[in-house]
Order: sequence, then C-alpha cells, then structure tokens
Amino acid sequence: MARWARGDERVVARGLYVHVPFCAAICNYCNFNRGLLDDELKRRYVDALVEEIRRCPEAGAAIDTVFFGGGTPSLLAPGEVSRVLGACREAFSLAVDAEVTLEANPETVSDRSLSGYRVGGVNRLSYGVQSFRDAELRRLGRLHSADTARRAVRLARAAGFDNISLDLMLWLPGQRLSEWLESVDALAELAPEHASIYLLEIYPHAPLRDEMVRGGWSVAPDEVAAEMYLQGLSRLDAAGYEQYEISNVARPGRRARHNLLYWESGHWLGFGGGAHSTWNGVRWRNLSSTAEYVDRVAAGRPVRMDARTLSAEERLEEALFMGLRLTEGIDLQALAARHGLDVVGRYGAELSRFVDLGVLVLDPGRRLALTREGMLVANEIMMVFIGGPVR
Repeated sequence: MARWARGDERVVARGLYVHVPFCAAICNYCNFNRGLLDDELKRRYVDALVEEIRRCPEAGAAIDTVFFGGGTPSLLAPGEVSRVLGACREAFSLAVDAEVTLEANPETVSDRSLSGYRVGGVNRLSYGVQSFRDAELRRLGRLHSADTARRAVRLARAAGFDNISLDLMLWLPGQRLSEWLESVDALAELAPEHASIYLLEIYPHAPLRDEMVRGGWSVAPDEVAAEMYLQGLSRLDAAGYEQYEISNVARPGRRARHNLLYWESGHWLGFGGGAHSTWNGVRWRNLSSTAEYVDRVAAGRPVRMDARTLSAEERLEEALFMGLRLTEGIDLQALAARHGLDVVGRYGAELSRFVDLGVLVLDPGRRLALTREGMLVANEIMMVFIGGPVR
C-alpha cells in the first residue's frame, strides 16, 4: 500500500486530484475530458471547484498529495491555483511536506506565472513535452517547440522549482528509433527529477488517425517499438534515473508520490468535471460536462455519480494489476495478509511459463515482478489474473 512515515507512525497515503478541463488547442490524439478555453467559464469553474472542495463530505482527512491534471492546468492563473489550494488546506489536513503537482504545457508558462505558482504552494511541475523534435510536435498538434520546452524548464528552475517531471511519447507516426533516442537524450540533458515515457495510443475516433491516412504516416513495427522502449530506458539508466514503474523513472527520492496512490492502493478524492475518486473502498465519478458541473455546484446539487463499493475480487485484481506495474513488483506476503490469496498456489502453473521465458520473476512467498522485457508483454501476463476466485 502507499505509505509514508509521519514521525513514528505509518499511514496510508491519501491524495486530492483536481481536474482542469481547459486547453488552448485540442491535440489530435487526446481522449481526455477537455475543451477549448473559455475565460468566463473558467472563472465560474474555479468558483465551482472551491465550493465542491469546501462541501466535501470527507473534509478533515489527512492528505499527502494534491495533483492538478487536465486538460491544461497551467491555463489557470496563479491566483486561481492558489484559491483552489487554499480551499484544500481549509477543508483537509494537508501535510506540511505534501507533494503539490501542476501539469503544464511549455508554451503556457512565463517567469511571472511560474513564480506565482511556486509562491502559491505548487512544488512540483509536470511538463507535457512529448517530443524534442519540432516535426513530431507539429504532427501531434502541439503548440510548443523543442526550444520552448527547454526554455520552460529553465524558467521553472529560476522560479525555484527543484522537482520537475517531463513527459515523452514514443511510437509516434513516422518516428524512427534514432529520432526517439534524440528526444530521450534531450530530456536527459535537461536533468529533470522525474520522467514519464508513454506509448502513444491512437484512439478509434481521434483526428490523428485520419491525419495519418492523409499524410501516409505509419507507426513503427512492434519490434521497433520494443527497441525504442528498451533503449530509451537504458539511456535513462545511464543518466542516473531509476525505473520504478512501467512508464516512469526518477532520481532517487523523487518518485511521483501522487501516482503511487493509484499503483499502491491508496485513496484519492477527485474534484471537477469528470474526476474520479476511490476512497475507503468506494469508487465514484463526477459528471463530465463542464457547464453542467458548474451549474450543479452553483445550485447546491450533487455532482457525484455511479458510486459503488468495490468487491473483494475487484480490490484483489487491482492490487495485482497495479502492483505488477511497479519494478519492485508485488509483496506476496502483504497481498496474502490483505486479500487472503496465495498467488503461487492459485496462479503458479499459469505464471511458470512467463518465468521460464525470463519476463517474470517469482520468488515464492516474497515477490512477483516483471523484468524490463516483461513490461513489454505486461498485458498478456496480467490476463492470468482476470476472473480468478478470491480465496
């Protein structure tokens, strides 16, 4: 479970997620809940966020992390971010060392805005860079250039940020292995504390799919994508990063604490249109429409939907799926104590072939973990756990 020491006490980590649905432009691959920036709607949306947080039934809980995601949260002015953070501090017991992350696009920040975010309480930035090659950025519909991304990192350092994460995407249309590694090297030169390496997903109705047809672009074969992943991580190893999850690396002590909530069975509350929550075994989501969300909050009406208690089988499957994403894998003794399952006894026969292939490490009674090569076939391995009985 996600835990950090607080004095001599060990506590389950709890976080807040704040969704900001506004974007200056819609990327042609995006499948998130977002829309084009409307200043008046943004103003009302911030009011609604503050009110939803203040009225939260779970108010008073101890909180370790706050994450502003989107969309493009850096389209909020520093004063707006400060207002929302102030509401979080008033409603919850926010840890003194809480990790407060703001997602940002490089073209949306300035020295003034970054200084404002830092003074207002944001202590971690996550930049959506995606590529350090301008042709690839244009192909993705991004508004920034590689130089803009570099400048954004320099400005963040000057504003006092000592915890920066950069996102990169691999397997882009038309991308070659050498071009991918060029972006990886460019990231390493900027020396962020954290990096996320994602495989581009091309959704069925994403505009990028049609643009690929018109442009005659294609993605590299699967075996080349595998080399992109493995060689990219090897270069980040050499640059001093430690891989701790399938898609994430960090300097020692700089793992993304908020994301670990999701992977280590922590608890989180989501605020804003379309935000999801999982808290004390109950899961729900907020309605997605930004305008309807704002109107409902203003009218004092509920915005939570589809609340349900997770079954024992669902909690077990999630512990298996999420835990296996981490390089440290699954603590089998802790899993048995929490869920009453002997993984080796139940799944040992099915898992043994993956162990023989060298893509899975199984230390009976102690640990189950993917090798780096195993992370390439993680979905196939995880299929073993689907529908298994709870014992």
